Amino acid sequence: MTERRAILAIDQGTTSSRALVFDLRGDVVALAQKEFQQHYPADGWVEHDPEDIWQGTVEVCRQALGEAQRQDCRVLCAGITNQRETVVLWDRRTGQPVHRAIVWQDRRTAPLCRELRAQGHEALFTQRTGLLLDPYFSGTKLRWLLDNVPGARDRAERGELAFGTVDSFLLWRLTGGRHVTDATNASRTLLFNIHTQDWDDALLDVMGVPRALLPEVADSAGDFGRTEAFGAALPLTGVAGDQQAAMVGQACLRPGMIKSTYGTGCFALLNTGAKPVASRNRLLTTVAYRLGGEPAYALEGSIFIAGAAIQWLRDGLGLIAASAESEGLARSLAGNDGVYMVPAFTGLGAPWWDPDARGQISGLTRNTGRAHLARAALEAACYQTEDLMRAMQADYPGEVAAIRADGGMAANGWMMQFLADLTGTPVERPYTTETTALGAAVLAGLGHGLWSSVDEVETLWRRDARFEPSMPADVRGRLLEGWSDAVRRTLRSVS
Repeated sequence: MTERRAILAIDQGTTSSRALVFDLRGDVVALAQKEFQQHYPADGWVEHDPEDIWQGTVEVCRQALGEAQRQDCRVLCAGITNQRETVVLWDRRTGQPVHRAIVWQDRRTAPLCRELRAQGHEALFTQRTGLLLDPYFSGTKLRWLLDNVPGARDRAERGELAFGTVDSFLLWRLTGGRHVTDATNASRTLLFNIHTQDWDDALLDVMGVPRALLPEVADSAGDFGRTEAFGAALPLTGVAGDQQAAMVGQACLRPGMIKSTYGTGCFALLNTGAKPVASRNRLLTTVAYRLGGEPAYALEGSIFIAGAAIQWLRDGLGLIAASAESEGLARSLAGNDGVYMVPAFTGLGAPWWDPDARGQISGLTRNTGRAHLARAALEAACYQTEDLMRAMQADYPGEVAAIRADGGMAANGWMMQFLADLTGTPVERPYTTETTALGAAVLAGLGHGLWSSVDEVETLWRRDARFEPSMPADVRGRLLEGWSDAVRRTLRSVS
């Protein structure tokens, strides 16, 4: 059998660590996954043990590499993609974390964000970072650690501690001490100036973060070091935050292309090219990727809860045994019968940005059953996507040819059709649904010289299915009106 060349993609997510090996056609050769514990020490707080992340990552990588070897694949390099914004703070000498990681979903810094807004700082942060002052982002989480972990601030100022998002922590461990991140992850911290492509001293001063804590910021494809953690030395040549990696994996590499990933949350990114577009509709301006020192930018809409609502029906309420049951339940109904779920379990993201909002289900009657709740959870991801699409088109006028959808929920054909109907836009599902990991592999391949340009890797994207909008305009209008009313009720409930 002819030996196949391949790439390892490390996909470190919110609920599990995964490792996938891709051949150079973009096909999955091997996959391993391990879930890890979530910690909820207080209302709205979410933490991970960085050691769980590290140990699980090493375990799945060894499993995937072993399977790839059995299939006569030669793995040439590796890329990393990661849950963004999650903060790790560790000891530079020992590599040991000083606290559990504070996860992107965590809302404990909402009071600090309100304080910074009241002091008039939000305009500065938005102009320089493209972000809003929200607990979602890394900067206020890091500030909380410095203020609340005994001795952390003094140690940070002495240069004894290192900060990073999960990619940076993994790279430190994998390389034996290189402190580096890429521009996409840096752009999610509230500390990185997306125009100058460097950490911003004015923002660091406002946030109270010593520069000595921060990693080097590199391109998304290049030399991140080598690791021997899995056996033979392996070059690490690509890094990107999960949503930016999915954008690359979906080959949304030209201005005007949009991808929407449906996992724990939902994140839609619209490629705006070499020029950052400032949103007038409370979307985020972010780095899509950086290659050869040249950044590409995107408008992003962030929905905190999408697939997590289905997980709640399964694990929290016990209404379904498996997430896949939701599709059959949704299909069993002719309509939603006026039942809406606003899954604001950890606040509402774009375009509302209300960290104090809490979820609600409206329209309940004695006729309401588990099928209605399953359908409402699936519909909610689509309604929120439509909210984002309207905001994006207001900021970046022009026709969107299609939404390229991926993530676990994209396997749900009923939901993909409802998404096309609700947005009035065709939805394309890729042949390779592992687009986040594929994006990490593509960046690693570019960094290792397996491809010379993004034009070459566009051919890796293949379509599995296309869903055309077919819903009558009056039905669509009534559904959207019902959703808007449900959101208003949620926002009013905390005002």
